[in-house]
Amino acid sequence: MRLRTLTIVPLLLGALAVTGCSTMTTDAPGAGPTASTSESVETTPPAAATPTGEASPEASEPPAPAGAYLDYEDGAIEATAGPKALFFHASWCPKCRALDEELRAEGPPDGLTVFKVDYDSRTDLRQRYEVTLQTTIVFVDDRGDLISSTVLYDDPSIESLRAAMP
Repeated sequence: MRLRTLTIVPLLLGALAVTGCSTMTTDAPGAGPTASTSESVETTPPAAATPTGEASPEASEPPAPAGAYLDYEDGAIEATAGPKALFFHASWCPKCRALDEELRAEGPPDGLTVFKVDYDSRTDLRQRYEVTLQTTIVFVDDRGDLISSTVLYDDPSIESLRAAMP
């Protein structure tokens, strides 16, 4: 599914370039996160039609949205649609660095936005979500209310993150 998503992105970017549109960013407070990527993307041809001329079932499935891994900013939760998680990360923690590297290399599970929260400086968020250990993942709703939380210290991996998703 990720491959189909990666096929659409270059097509949309090409269309924007041809029409002269560009992405709009804002520095307004609470405007939400912005993300960019410089990865090269392989594309595949669109799904072929069946012998009867109908689109194959695979072609009619909407692609799952790609996950995102972003630095936390105030207002980011409310400005981001879909499933969200806060990753309480400490730069001095080897387990945090391991999960951070995996998230940067592979990206989070499809459809999940993971916000990297500085464990040491964001004591307000630690108190709000009762976080007492780095590598804690807190799943939140669109208002920022706690859905569930888990500590991935023993197995800081995307697979463990995926298994903990509500």
